[in-house]
Amino acid sequence: MGDIDKEKQEKIEKLAQRIMGIARDQIAVNLRFLDIALAEVKLIAKSDIKPDGAAVGGGMASDGAYIYYDPLWVVQSYSKEPALITRTYLHLLLHLIFFHPFGYDRIEKDLWDLAADVSVEAVVLSLDIKGFGLERDRETTEELTTIKRQCNGITAEKVYKYLRTYGISEAGKVRWFVLFHRDEHIYWRKKKEISIQLEKWQKISERVKTDLKTFSRGSLVNEELDESLRDATKEKYDYSTLLKKFMTTGENVRINDDEFDYIYYTFGMERYGNMPLIEPLEYKDDKRIREFIIVLDTSASTKGAVVQTFLKKTYSILKSSDSFFTEVNIHIIQCDSKVRQDTKITNNEEFDLFCRNIKLKGFGTTDFRPVFSYVDELISKKEFTNLKGLIYFTDGYGDYPEKMPDYDVMFIFLEEDEYAPKPPVWAYKVVLAPEELEAEAIREEKEQREAEALKEQKEQQEAEALKEQKEQREADAVKEQKEQQEADAVKEETEQ
Repeated sequence: MGDIDKEKQEKIEKLAQRIMGIARDQIAVNLRFLDIALAEVKLIAKSDIKPDGAAVGGGMASDGAYIYYDPLWVVQSYSKEPALITRTYLHLLLHLIFFHPFGYDRIEKDLWDLAADVSVEAVVLSLDIKGFGLERDRETTEELTTIKRQCNGITAEKVYKYLRTYGISEAGKVRWFVLFHRDEHIYWRKKKEISIQLEKWQKISERVKTDLKTFSRGSLVNEELDESLRDATKEKYDYSTLLKKFMTTGENVRINDDEFDYIYYTFGMERYGNMPLIEPLEYKDDKRIREFIIVLDTSASTKGAVVQTFLKKTYSILKSSDSFFTEVNIHIIQCDSKVRQDTKITNNEEFDLFCRNIKLKGFGTTDFRPVFSYVDELISKKEFTNLKGLIYFTDGYGDYPEKMPDYDVMFIFLEEDEYAPKPPVWAYKVVLAPEELEAEAIREEKEQREAEALKEQKEQQEAEALKEQKEQREADAVKEQKEQQEADAVKEETEQ
């Protein structure tokens, strides 16, 4: 019996290997620009591919280095719907090319899984390749049309942003899972292992983007594929690193005259005539006040919650930085078409208080120029002596100043908008990924919940301690009363 089972298993594995080979060839023939991606991931048979705690799982998954497939699932699925294997293979490859598994630790995982699957299936269906279709594709296409209209696009980032903003019902999650889910994302959760593959897939995506242009020459470019590739390969910025550029060093390194050794100097003059001996001089740090400006666009198109989250993220970076000195000169300016409010921050506590009690003012149209004129006035009044930079958080729709200021300027945008006016060449342009702000918001929510739970636990412990103390006092009082009564009884008997 055992030999029969082993023989059957070997037969299933060989058949599954052939089916995976057919799927690979179909992708290579129809989508030549994916050749490099196909060559970079090796196929490995692996049974029981499913998320932790799940009773059942799917049949394929990837960690960026390998594609794992369950032979039994492959054979059974192929017998029911042959195109499902090719479709899942392609679906999985596109996840990697669009960087969906990377940075998985910074977002709300369940929503990102849905958004990533939606965006990939949108690309697959837009390619309209014969032999890749599934039975439910008509229903899937109708759902995608609605999603695209609601999200103003269908990249994973746009769908995720929509889900985070408006949410989705449990029934909606189930429906999307049925329509768009193909592979298992179990290796996405292993941050260390999956992050090792990021650099490789960055190069692959750039190559795919180039090959796509080559093979598409003379024909229409696929809109969904092109948009997802642009999102994946666009230059990413580390906001934490860039922010540190805008903080003055706080130290002016200069020669320490107090360390000058006159003994060596005199000895050299006496011994060698006109040749003084001078030791290498020591240097010392001259502390300065850290100075920079944060401008919040409070126009009607910028949502208050987003502004608050950005400010809290900036504050979080500053607090975690060793260079956030006790003494600072930070101006937080609120502006739409006019400067509405200027709050001066001189220490950590004031920044914390402002973040917790911020009230936005304005909500008109956007004009960047008034802020720069206002800052020029502050500089002329000696409000700043060592201003390093100005950070402007905005949606990008406004009039930029023509003249370059004497300090660095960074315009922060929440998302790329090809129709928005371009910032001046002398300014840094930084597009924050929505998940960056989401990660900060999620972290703060978690910390808040933990703090509240800790407070509740502490209050409970204190209440229990007070209760125990009260019960002990009452017990002591009863005991004391009982002892007193016994003493009185003994005394009475003695007197008799």
